[in-house]
Amino acid sequence: MEKESAESPDPETTSLCRSCFHIFYNQPHCPQCGKNRIVTHPELLTLTIAHMDCDAFYAAVEKRDNPELASKPVIIGGETRGVVSTACYIARMYGVKSAMPMYKAKKLCPDAVIIRPDMKRYREAGLAVRAKMLALTPQIEPISIDEAFLDLSGTEKLHKAVPAAMLAKLAHEIEKEIGITISVGLAANKFLAKLASDMNKPRGFTVIGNFDAVSLLATLPVTAIYGIGQKTAKTLARDGLSRISQLQEIDEATLIRRYGETGQRLYKLSRGIDTRKVTAERDTKSISSERTLEKDLASYDELEMKLWRCCEQVAADLKHKNLAGITIHLKLKTSMHRVISRSRTLQEPTQLTMTLFETGKSLLVPLVDGTPYRLIGIGVSQFRDLWLADQPDLLETGRTKKANAERTIDTLKAKFGVTAITTGRSFSPEKSASKQTPKKK
Repeated sequence: MEKESAESPDPETTSLCRSCFHIFYNQPHCPQCGKNRIVTHPELLTLTIAHMDCDAFYAAVEKRDNPELASKPVIIGGETRGVVSTACYIARMYGVKSAMPMYKAKKLCPDAVIIRPDMKRYREAGLAVRAKMLALTPQIEPISIDEAFLDLSGTEKLHKAVPAAMLAKLAHEIEKEIGITISVGLAANKFLAKLASDMNKPRGFTVIGNFDAVSLLATLPVTAIYGIGQKTAKTLARDGLSRISQLQEIDEATLIRRYGETGQRLYKLSRGIDTRKVTAERDTKSISSERTLEKDLASYDELEMKLWRCCEQVAADLKHKNLAGITIHLKLKTSMHRVISRSRTLQEPTQLTMTLFETGKSLLVPLVDGTPYRLIGIGVSQFRDLWLADQPDLLETGRTKKANAERTIDTLKAKFGVTAITTGRSFSPEKSASKQTPKKK
């Protein structure tokens, strides 16, 4: 990245223009394009660990695909049941938050447009973003469909630009080409990078360096430390600890004596110390899909249809991640919120929808006894080598034909798109209607 040669570089005022990606010094706006959308930090040119997070991802995809929603509050989730999956920033101004019960969100924002999640479209957008990340570095650790850590160490020679400039360019490309915005955190480690990316959403680009980490952390509550939930926060509050600055005043031995392993984490993270590496491969232990139902269901036929769609989702995730498992889990939740779980271990691993569905049905049948259910889900665990999965069955040739048919459909979807072909069971008037422009509720 070219630098201003006429100036004396001052690390304290090293700046990056987020519009033209120019690096400069000692000026309040970019000398190359004149814009002031800049990020300034003394360690800007040396930091290499980043966290990228799509802004209000599900809602952003919906607004991208339907421009009429651009200026409206949008909430993604079940219309009458369940919780908020995502709320756009307009809806958040009314107090709507992720994981909030939908009835409460609708009271806070009665004019919101409520949209049921369309995971296939979200996954396509997430994979497009992931492909952009991979163009920068193979060292990517996905956290979810819309966020990931990146380690850009050693990439400066390849791209002929410092990591900060590459990240700014990547954010610009994602916004222009994919149609959604992201926020970036750049720091010396994963904890600080994640903290940074959350600070100035949406379209944020925040830098936390080694030398300002402790002072910045001192201004934050203890809940800013990842892994500190409500229970731990209450325990700390009872001991008079609500700010990170208070943790910084306590030595490591005392914190360990009081809180065990959590105390050691508190000591290190309160001082910005995090030695975790960005790992490209994550140890996935299970894959599952659940559906909170719009109304309680007791009918087998209705529950079976919901189960099929969960199986489609899980199978798609297994195939995308090249995984196959031998233990199938069925989950039901009654109208009284009692959770019922059943599982079955297969003789060989699977990643096929039809195998998940047949196993799930065998677990579901004994539980359909008139009890109304508000949630159904299916999951797979105990992964095995992929080459062992779904081998041809010489005794039950019908099963082999079904497996081959599913693989053929997968090939067609990979070539022509996930909506190019739909099985009869997958199609329903409800699903078709969901693709229409949503009405304001």
